[in-house]
Amino acid sequence: MPFKTRITELLEIEHPIVQGGMQWVGTAEMASAVANAGGLGILTALTQPSPEALRDEIERCRSMTDKPFGVNITVFPTINPPDYKAYAQAVLDGGVKIVETAGTPAVREIWEILKPKGVKILHKCTAVRHALSAERNGVDVISIDGFECAGHPGEDDIPGLILIPAAADKVKIPILASGGFGDGRGLVAALALGADGINMGTRFTATVEAPIHDDFKQQMVENDERSTDLIFRTYRNTARVAKNEISQQVVAAEREGKPFEAVADLVKGVRGREGLNTGDTNHGIWSAGMIQGLINDVPTCDVLVKRIVAEAEDIVRNRLSGMLV
Repeated sequence: MPFKTRITELLEIEHPIVQGGMQWVGTAEMASAVANAGGLGILTALTQPSPEALRDEIERCRSMTDKPFGVNITVFPTINPPDYKAYAQAVLDGGVKIVETAGTPAVREIWEILKPKGVKILHKCTAVRHALSAERNGVDVISIDGFECAGHPGEDDIPGLILIPAAADKVKIPILASGGFGDGRGLVAALALGADGINMGTRFTATVEAPIHDDFKQQMVENDERSTDLIFRTYRNTARVAKNEISQQVVAAEREGKPFEAVADLVKGVRGREGLNTGDTNHGIWSAGMIQGLINDVPTCDVLVKRIVAEAEDIVRNRLSGMLV
């Protein structure tokens, strides 16, 4: 029996499970597979080289599913930013009604383009104060991202066990719990902490449909919860990545007080993408969260989503109810 929450009703999906937007991973194959499994699949806008390419990818995804899916637009702090407004227009042209956003305060310009057109905004935050600001600015859903997450966990180092209920105590709109989720236990925990669903990134990369080399998926199965590194800490742009030869070099360079320019070539996105394509897990940095410690197989998205929901239902119906006296 599916779980009914504010997220399933607002997004018109069967299960309260959202696939996070992930650079190089959020393609039509990934998003459509999650959507067909009853969750919310998300295309990653900047994985596409241009707004025109995003329009094509939206159409390709629509040809692969008749279920709702969204698009992620992350606004990065960069010297030469892409044309974010053109990507937002591509979303509107493609008729997509759900957008996940993240990044710098400049993302509000994207909201101003999308909100008047009836697009629902899911905004990722790493702090309660940021969540409240986004709520005041009219977003529809907060995805609260704990310290366990892959990618950028912010600089406060607050784990989900505290961050999720802290947000739920103050935020009135629906909340997605993000960072460290990958099974039915996590879904039940998130709902108990006050969230309305979960957002999963790393766990979805270890699925059959994820468009990365199988060697990366197997590496995540073999890795444990200690197999990540925090890099860019000294640059105040902390990122959690899978621990490998490159991430260890970056950590060492930061420990020695070297500037970002000293590691820039090691961490550039093109290098990371080359590794994802060739299967060389030590070629560049790649995002992965602590949830690796709970990844034991590489299922299809359909099997994974159904298993999470079945596990969660079993916990609620049998284990937890049996504790009431």
